[in-house]
Amino acid sequence: MTRTKKATLISLSILLTISTLTGCGAKSVSNESVETKSTETKSTATNPTVSGEAGSKPVIGAPQGTAPSTLVTNDIIVGTGKEAVATSTLTVHYTLMAWSTGQVVESSWDGGTPATFPLSGVIVGWQQGIPGMKEGGRRLLVIPAELGYGAAGGGPIGPNETLIFVVDVISVS
Repeated sequence: MTRTKKATLISLSILLTISTLTGCGAKSVSNESVETKSTETKSTATNPTVSGEAGSKPVIGAPQGTAPSTLVTNDIIVGTGKEAVATSTLTVHYTLMAWSTGQVVESSWDGGTPATFPLSGVIVGWQQGIPGMKEGGRRLLVIPAELGYGAAGGGPIGPNETLIFVVDVISVS
């Protein structure tokens, strides 16, 4: 069994245990891709794993290999509420990890307060990767530098950094 398949089986086993422990009424937690948007045909990347219960800070495993050169989206929890569109204003919790270091750069969960903003006012990677999410959903976004902060970087983000976000949509208006 390959290392990737073994890691996936272990992750799925953990997620099934979490799902069982949270009860029948809990939201579905999965590390399987419900929808992945990427035009990348050949990649040496292993996207980070994401675990954790709905409504709590996610745990993100460090990525491996070369970062993808296109936007990758992966629904971890599929929401059931109102759907985000390009003109939506969102209230979200998010965690940001830098691909190059595998370190969390910032997280709204740490401050305890979710962020609220118009989707049209954030980086292109979010503008392309968030529409279609529904309230209650959790999505992994792997955003190449040109859809993030580019060659200049910004704040704690270095130049040409691939960004890893886990985003929980709390409300859409």
